[in-house]
Amino acid sequence: MPFLGQDWRSPGWSWIKTEDGWKRFEYLSHKLGDNINELTLEELDIDKENIYMGDVCEVAAKKRKKDFFNNNTKSQFFFQERWIYVQKESTRERHGYCTLGEAFNRLDFSSAIQDVRRFNYVVKLLQLIAKSQLTSLSGAAQKNYFNVLEKIVRKVLDDHHNPRLIKALLDDLSSTLCILIREVGKCVLIGNINIWVCRLETILNWQQQLNNLQIPKQVSNGMTLSDLPLHMQNNILFKFSDACDIINLGQTTPTLQMLSEDRQLWKKLCLFHFAEKQFCRHLSLSEKGHVDWKLMFFTLQKYYPVKEQYGDTLQFCRHCSILFWNDRHLALIFKDSGHPCTANDPDSCLTPVSPQHFIDLFKF
Repeated sequence: MPFLGQDWRSPGWSWIKTEDGWKRFEYLSHKLGDNINELTLEELDIDKENIYMGDVCEVAAKKRKKDFFNNNTKSQFFFQERWIYVQKESTRERHGYCTLGEAFNRLDFSSAIQDVRRFNYVVKLLQLIAKSQLTSLSGAAQKNYFNVLEKIVRKVLDDHHNPRLIKALLDDLSSTLCILIREVGKCVLIGNINIWVCRLETILNWQQQLNNLQIPKQVSNGMTLSDLPLHMQNNILFKFSDACDIINLGQTTPTLQMLSEDRQLWKKLCLFHFAEKQFCRHLSLSEKGHVDWKLMFFTLQKYYPVKEQYGDTLQFCRHCSILFWNDRHLALIFKDSGHPCTANDPDSCLTPVSPQHFIDLFKF
């Protein structure tokens, strides 16, 4: 027989504390009392209507609050924790498994893009998801993905930092969306096709804004990079791990142009990104018979992936199977590992997770 009464999850009766103890609160008790016979039916109907309207307003307020967190497209899904338990199969203690979309919702990527050490990591992760895992995300994860992407684009348009990385991300994402829209019906596509078309139009609009981005020339009365001694400028160039950054910096002044063509600089860059066995297969010599390390780097880049380097990454605890952001400042102050770890030495159980490793964790 169906249950037609109040919701079983309701808190029950309302109680008030009096001098004689706790008593059940009745809405009409202040008017009924000893004069219940003096109340007309019209007065009772008015009170019932007020009580009903109060309950309706309370339910509507709760619904608006729920919609604010769940259905607001411009806000991040709210979770208090910044870690997630990576589960690949059902056990006696835990049922189900963790998906890539759930991990993307639980981990706080909106705050991570505000950290200069984590910005490149999040961009690379979004790029890998755009290439292969975009259709595997749930509807909520897709909404969260494009919310984070919008915040990244707005940040680049405001502070003019790392526009090249975002252009590459949007190029890969637009190519993926064009293929999905063109082959609709041949693959599983979560969401209405019109939503994906609108997303593609938004991405094309962002690309146009980035192409029209004009970085203003900064006028500084203090010391600049060109004012440093040559050996200090050379040491700065040797700290770069991106070849495009070296070339772009070399185009600023004639002195940096000369330093950016140093053979030892490109040799160290080749040794950092590639193995020595790979040099013999693609040996590039100059007209004088010397090894052209700059040409060799771009030749090897066509055949082998370059080494990824990030200021900060997600951490995976092998003891707890938990993926989380490790806040180093809080760890030093409060001796907190960043997740509820039960190991005696939590730091010895941590493994840095690259963007590709993050995706591989959720491949079953």
